Amino acid sequence: MAISTLARRKATTFLSSRLLYSTSKYSFSLTRGFASGSDENDVVVIGGGPGGYVAAIKAAQLGLKTTCIEKRGTLGGTCLNVGCIPSKALLHSSHMFHEAQHSFANHGVKFSSVEVDLPAMMGQKDKAVSNLTRGIEGLFKKNKVNYVKGYGKFLSPSEISVDTVEGGNSVVKGKNIIIATGSDVKGLPGITIDEKKIVSSTGALALTEIPKRLVVIGAGYIGLEMGSVWGRLGSEVTVVEFASDIVPTMDGEVRKQFQRALEKQKMKFMLNTKVVSVDATGDGVKLTLEPSAGGDQTILEADVVLVSAGRVPFTSGLGLDTIGVETDKAGRILVNERFATNVPGVHAIGDVIPGPMLAHKAEEDGVACVEFIAGKEGHVDYDMVPGVVYTHPEVAYVGKTEEQVKSLGVDYRVGKFPFLANSRAKAIDDAEGIVKVIAEKESDKILGVHIMSPNAGELIHEAVLALQYGASSEDIARTCHAHPTMSEALKEAAMATYDKPIHM
Repeated sequence: MAISTLARRKATTFLSSRLLYSTSKYSFSLTRGFASGSDENDVVVIGGGPGGYVAAIKAAQLGLKTTCIEKRGTLGGTCLNVGCIPSKALLHSSHMFHEAQHSFANHGVKFSSVEVDLPAMMGQKDKAVSNLTRGIEGLFKKNKVNYVKGYGKFLSPSEISVDTVEGGNSVVKGKNIIIATGSDVKGLPGITIDEKKIVSSTGALALTEIPKRLVVIGAGYIGLEMGSVWGRLGSEVTVVEFASDIVPTMDGEVRKQFQRALEKQKMKFMLNTKVVSVDATGDGVKLTLEPSAGGDQTILEADVVLVSAGRVPFTSGLGLDTIGVETDKAGRILVNERFATNVPGVHAIGDVIPGPMLAHKAEEDGVACVEFIAGKEGHVDYDMVPGVVYTHPEVAYVGKTEEQVKSLGVDYRVGKFPFLANSRAKAIDDAEGIVKVIAEKESDKILGVHIMSPNAGELIHEAVLALQYGASSEDIARTCHAHPTMSEALKEAAMATYDKPIHM
């Protein structure tokens, strides 16, 4: 019923958008090719990260004359260049080394010794990044997106001054400007990041040697992932967190299991702990710590300190004040449901606006924003954006946590299934984890799904689709899943939610 209703709504939206498209002030042809005789663009995107480059390609596909401005000189933004992609490359490489050390023998694969070639590992990471950035440039050429390498700032709501990477300056004009400049590392008072002994995530991706002692400040996604990389390669990793829990957006029950899993990998945690100061004047680094609530101070020594306390919107030097774009106290640009700012013709997407600071969320923002500009309908539901921590095991989740459901006063049921009872997980000897499904008691509508397992980031998308279409736990439970697969654990957890599982 929910699917057919959504299908009818989409069909109505499509027909309406076709009518709007032909009568809109943006009467562009759907065929390839741009208007001639004018330097003005239909869309100018400032920023070539996941949100920006996707918005630019989508705009061009919709027949809009499009220019993308990127200061870095390579496309892909933080995610591709110094974030999501290089970190996943190192996570995979370090996991292979760790498996070779600790698991291969159990599978009958034996060798006398194994060692890390860090330059080669970094080279593989850099090769992946280079190939992908060039790939985006190829997509720009294919879709006829004009690419300007330089730092852009507003002269007016329709004019962007660009200081090019070659040292020149040009002015790019556009009827619609999309701000997609992403985010930057959040600093901490009194701590200077030198990207050598005190590093951000960028520096942690480019260390030239394996530190004996690594201290991570902040127990969020990035800190735990980078801590995992260097911990597998031999570092003694200590995570210092001001709050009482790691990854605060995670379901509490899953979080506890996740922390235990990381502790078994020898990652140490100092929760409810405040970093008072950091001294890097000697050979190493000395951190002065105290309880978050106050108390006696202690000293913690490290060779490298990773500052991973979150990220902040990057809007400096854009000239937002020049045109009067409104921001909130956190520096995020305020937009309406169509991603429009208070300044006509100026839009914003991704990390610079409220919502999850995730690359895939920015991509969805970009597509929807451009669809609105083109006179069509776009939509992004931030409650349906999955989150993934790419450690081992991974943790992935979508929808509400049990704590959130309780706070809403909703009657609910919970179904759980451990991977220890999953045949594929047992067969590959990698069975640490759980699937947890939360559903509304009366209707059985799924409210949230939480998975801790190998490749949880791949398994979660069945749950995302289920939530998107308003499915019940019985819908998943009665859907045939191939055997033997890890995804059967989700089916069993769904069975446990509305009835009983078979294999437990």
